[in-house]
Amino acid sequence: MSTRVGPLDVDALRARLDKAATAASLAGVDALLITPGSDLRYLIGAGGSSFERLTCLVLPVGGTPVLVVPKLEHPGYAGIPTDRLGVDVVTWVDGEDPYALVRAALKGNRVAVSDMMPALHTLGLRDALGGEQVLAGPVLRELRMRKDASEVAALRTAGAAIDRVHARMGEWLRPGRTEAEVGADIAAAIVDEGHVQADFVIVGSGPNGASPHHSLSDRVIEAGDVVVVDIGGLIAEGYCSDSTRNYVLGEPRDADVWETYAVLQAAQKAAVEAVRPGVTCAQVDAAAREIIADAGFGEFFVHRTGHGIGLDVHEEPYIVGGNDLPLEPGMAFSVEPGIYLPGRWGSRIEDIVVVTEDGVESVNNRPHELVVLPA
Repeated sequence: MSTRVGPLDVDALRARLDKAATAASLAGVDALLITPGSDLRYLIGAGGSSFERLTCLVLPVGGTPVLVVPKLEHPGYAGIPTDRLGVDVVTWVDGEDPYALVRAALKGNRVAVSDMMPALHTLGLRDALGGEQVLAGPVLRELRMRKDASEVAALRTAGAAIDRVHARMGEWLRPGRTEAEVGADIAAAIVDEGHVQADFVIVGSGPNGASPHHSLSDRVIEAGDVVVVDIGGLIAEGYCSDSTRNYVLGEPRDADVWETYAVLQAAQKAAVEAVRPGVTCAQVDAAAREIIADAGFGEFFVHRTGHGIGLDVHEEPYIVGGNDLPLEPGMAFSVEPGIYLPGRWGSRIEDIVVVTEDGVESVNNRPHELVVLPA
């Protein structure tokens, strides 16, 4: 039932709980209320799943953390050393009021709740607690944005695993097959190459490549198609991969492919090279965007340059214009500019990078060139 971060480092988790409580105090809230999801995985090593029955970690300022969990779901958390983490466990059965159990674990009623807490539980807690509820995301993101050494190592593992899938693309991608058929093979390979699951597979062939979040369709891939392949999954440590590469079946159908693709390569390279401590997220975005705009493709780059990654495939920091957050060592995010020509073709190059003490490290290391596969 629970998605665990493993192997569990109890000392690291205990430190996260302490830091989160301190951050809550600085934010002026009395407690964090964390329901199943990536925040719970970050704090105790197991994410669980949200159902109609409430599971909630109560992390008070200056008190003992309490995990309120339905008795029938408690076995899913049995591998978590709650005693060594200093977390009390309170179980409940149908007919009891779990919101009252949360209230009993609290001192004060100004709380920060998980950003993705189901409305069912948000409203139930509001009725039980009164007071004020704010989002926990702004409290926890300051901790989660800065990856420690074990998290960076997990991202390297995830990056290498997804690189191995891209290296095998010639096994599946060929004319006469549908995007859906190719996508099924890729999804299986994502697991075969070291992930516990495939989270997403985008195979955007020909005109479908001009839709950034196209997934899969029954379109038959043709000779001359440029194909965008954006794939990612979850590894056992709980961390995500995400990488995009581009392929062409024989000679490109469109005469402008090589020249346009060279612009994209230059933009992605410039953005990665801009990454270092002290540079802002907006400056990294601008490094890519200016090259694309100067070449006349500005209107065809329709999304931010990147997103943070870790226990979630999309998290802070976001590499986008207007975000003046300075980069710090340990921050991890994608660098993925794209050019999308509606009705014709598109391309995107994506690496996951980590800010180091004096620059940047990419955890994806496949070539950035447009890969020519047999037609």
